[in-house]
Amino acid sequence: MIRHIAIALALFGSYCTGGVLHAQTGLYDLGSVREVRLYFAEPDWNDLLDTLYLAGDERLQGDLIIDGTSIPDVGVRYKGFSSYSSSREKNPFNIKLDHVHAGQNYQGYEKLKLSNVIQDPSFLREVLSYEIVRKYMPASQANYANVYVNDILIGLYANVEDVSKEFVDSHFGSRGNPFVKGNPTTVDLNGENSNLSNSPGTDIADYYDLYSLESDEGWDELYTLIDVLNNDPENVEEILNVDRTLWMHAFNYALINFDSYVGYAQNYYLYMDDNARWNPILWDMNMSFASFRLTDASTHWNGFSIAQAITIDPLEHLNSVSVQPRPLMRNLFQNPTYQRMYLAHMRTIVDENFADHSYYSRAEGLRDIIAPYVLADTNKFYSYQAFLDNLDETFVDLIDYPGIAELIDQRTVYLYDYPGFTNQPVVSDVAHFPVEIAVGEEVAITATIVGSDSAFLAYRTSENGLFEHIELKDDGLNADGSAGDGVFGTLLTASSSLIQFYIYAENATAGVFEPVRAANEFHSIFTQINPGDLVINEFMALNGGTVVDENGDPDDWIELYNRSTFALSTAGLYVSDDASDPTKWAMPTRVVQPNEYLIIWADGQPDQGDDHADFKLEATGETVMLSYADSTVIDQVNFGNQYEISSTGRFPNGSGVFRELYPTFNAWNSQEGIDDLDRFLRLFPNPTNGDITLILDEDDPYEMVIFSPDGKRITPDFALIGDHAVRIGTLGLTPGAYVLEVRTSNRTSHQTFILSE
Repeated sequence: MIRHIAIALALFGSYCTGGVLHAQTGLYDLGSVREVRLYFAEPDWNDLLDTLYLAGDERLQGDLIIDGTSIPDVGVRYKGFSSYSSSREKNPFNIKLDHVHAGQNYQGYEKLKLSNVIQDPSFLREVLSYEIVRKYMPASQANYANVYVNDILIGLYANVEDVSKEFVDSHFGSRGNPFVKGNPTTVDLNGENSNLSNSPGTDIADYYDLYSLESDEGWDELYTLIDVLNNDPENVEEILNVDRTLWMHAFNYALINFDSYVGYAQNYYLYMDDNARWNPILWDMNMSFASFRLTDASTHWNGFSIAQAITIDPLEHLNSVSVQPRPLMRNLFQNPTYQRMYLAHMRTIVDENFADHSYYSRAEGLRDIIAPYVLADTNKFYSYQAFLDNLDETFVDLIDYPGIAELIDQRTVYLYDYPGFTNQPVVSDVAHFPVEIAVGEEVAITATIVGSDSAFLAYRTSENGLFEHIELKDDGLNADGSAGDGVFGTLLTASSSLIQFYIYAENATAGVFEPVRAANEFHSIFTQINPGDLVINEFMALNGGTVVDENGDPDDWIELYNRSTFALSTAGLYVSDDASDPTKWAMPTRVVQPNEYLIIWADGQPDQGDDHADFKLEATGETVMLSYADSTVIDQVNFGNQYEISSTGRFPNGSGVFRELYPTFNAWNSQEGIDDLDRFLRLFPNPTNGDITLILDEDDPYEMVIFSPDGKRITPDFALIGDHAVRIGTLGLTPGAYVLEVRTSNRTSHQTFILSE
């Protein structure tokens, strides 16, 4: 009884829209600690979860409250490998919110991953590591949650975003591509595990126990990656996002995060993007900052000390041995340019987080937030004093946990003395001209580069597209000024209204990126779209269920169409239904290819996704406009009364005047059925098993009568529901074929309708 009262009380202060539960504070907000309460009907819930852990993926059903918002009937199981033990009170949780109710989520998240902060006296390693790595590549959000079960405090947990299909969708713009996890069924402490070597052979079945498939298909694609990586590494960039892989290695070696691909070759994901390239994603960083020191699969194959962690060679697997194969490192590092890129990325991590001690200030801030919760956690694995000290000092337990600052400050000194870490070229004064560029126009991109042997421009013309490389030259022939003046340049055609680019330069010693966080960050050139190129093509302001959004809601929608011959970016564009407020809703940045459509849901629910506007369309008529912040109008339409059966769209498609159409959502506007829409009198739905709607193009008075199947005159029960629209009731009528007669001063019209069972 207590459990149900608690859940009922928790409903106050929360709200629900469209089946999605909401709260005022973000689930992964780092400014405060989330409160998570689990309720199980079974008093022996802990024993049951232990049993289910051994059984595999089975879950115990319970109820969940997050910061006062109730989520019923979730599925709970313990997770982890070394972090789980049946003898512990504080085990890590995996909570599935849609376990019973399909689509149930909290702020868009369908799963909670709660780590018990074992192997980390500081409570800082995982959350601080995720915050650092998110600057450079897609990675989970992470913060803290105070967890209760049946109103008994279990302790403070790290709350880490699940690497799910929702995660890859938000970072890669797709979710159905091959998706795997380096996650051996049993970690072999003396084996290869998920190291991407081809040692198991050519039978894909021999890899099943080494990787978990997170998508419906993908084994063949994974084997192709393994084959190319091991047998044809010169062409691996065609199938692997090498830059992102180098960022992963740079992060792991800068922070000594070896419970990863480095140590036992696990705890990472791979997702194939729409360019057919695999992208690595880091996972499970509770043992970063050298908390894990069991192996580096190289010189220190049998473990290493804190002192050795400080001076571990970032190129150990190239300069020394690989006791267990690590082709994702060794085979990439054999390429001299990849080596220099890798060290350039590591230098950026060190420059931006360690050299200026900003990591330390951030760690102190996190420690201040969680200190009272750590103090109250009676199930923590180390003392409160160890928590206070471990940011600075080594804590001695069964193993030694290095002080984070003790490790990082000394490793920073070591890395700055490492060959190839410094003496990189200097890139400055990046510019493009002309400043205002039209699509199809030639654009020059230049930069001053000192100390470089070679340099290239990497550019793309669509979000999530592949970067193409063009050599930057200082020859006086590429809009670069005079030959040998230190200004490098290149010319390219603006084939889209969006150009994203970065620069890489290197010499025989070191390399450098501009911007330094490339390719996660880049320079952007936006060109304004010419009126008539991207048009409002169709919209529906009174959706009777003809089309539904991804949540199953029959919302208003607006369709844009690219009628130009260039890809067009929506960057800087606004959509509005109010001519006096043209910047009402800022569009997300999307690239619309020639002859492609883009749908905006005008439902007033921006929390449902980037393509959901914060306004609804008025069915009695108003304005839809597309414009820039400087009031440049790209397209605009004023419309009148709308009806449930039809949309308003351009005919012919993309260029014609607006008229009433049968909806052609996300497709070419068709004249199919136009003759019916042009009729003086229209009824829908027809056939019907309930009320019908009459649309009558008549401003003068009129009379209505219904003739039954046996010829009797019936005065209809009706109600005016809008301009030219009448709702006619059918209550009391028996099934059959009826005729509606409408008589005006100058005409009489008839329309048959069928009333079904």
